[in-house]
Amino acid sequence: MALTKPRIIELLLVTTVPTMVVAERGLPSIWLMIATVIGGTLAAGGANAYNMYLDRDIDAMMKRTANRPLVTGEVQPNEALVFATAVEAVAFVWLALTVNLLSAVLALAACAFYVVVYTIWLKRTSSQNIVIGGAAGAVPVLIGWSSVTNTLSWEAIILFGIIFFWTPPHFWALAIKYEDDYSAASVPMLPVVQTHRHTTNQMTAYSVVVFALTLLFWQVAGMGWIYLVSALAVGALFTGGALALRAETDPARQAALAIRYFGFSITHLTVLFAAMAVDMLVGWGT
Repeated sequence: MALTKPRIIELLLVTTVPTMVVAERGLPSIWLMIATVIGGTLAAGGANAYNMYLDRDIDAMMKRTANRPLVTGEVQPNEALVFATAVEAVAFVWLALTVNLLSAVLALAACAFYVVVYTIWLKRTSSQNIVIGGAAGAVPVLIGWSSVTNTLSWEAIILFGIIFFWTPPHFWALAIKYEDDYSAASVPMLPVVQTHRHTTNQMTAYSVVVFALTLLFWQVAGMGWIYLVSALAVGALFTGGALALRAETDPARQAALAIRYFGFSITHLTVLFAAMAVDMLVGWGT
């Protein structure tokens, strides 16, 4: 369970199921939702296990990750590698047989991108690691959409964009809190290699783009007032939180504010997608 990072998977599924509801313009079949959630969980779990296998050296240097099973020795590296490969293979076959081939290919592509592009290449070499690598975390909405329609559309692409641009400020807030950890492990997260002002300027800019995309989705997908009001409320708070963090100059208060912003960013995404599903199910969309 620890190898799969279940708390991260929870967030991915929060975006997948509401996306399926919007794609269906109503409630998809229960079996399709269950099959997609199972496949998505396995695919994300396998990718996360690969990540732990590859990052076990830097995980040992960081207090936040020092208790992970590959660091403590509870799991051996070869066991984790076999587990990750088996889970990813099962995920692909499951999605291909119970959902559709497009969804299976998207899940496999997300895993490959997360492991190769983010974990192996960018994480240790570029301050833009989470910007580019975060695209893998935006793929679940594509999987959710394709599971219902067996195709992709502009609505799905906009949802992908929302998650893609939401990820950097979400993760940089955590990196501000644990800046010393990343510095000790020589991981060039943006707060480690740039000033607080530069980092929070970037966070603010990305939050504005997220806000704009959530409103664009309202128009393009024909969503109703439940979604619009929710998007305006959480979008304003998400952007306002970035501005508040930008204005803070005391390092201790910066860290405290950053972890609160990180927590709210999860609430922001949860409320946005929950409102999306509710809006569609009550039939107030157009």
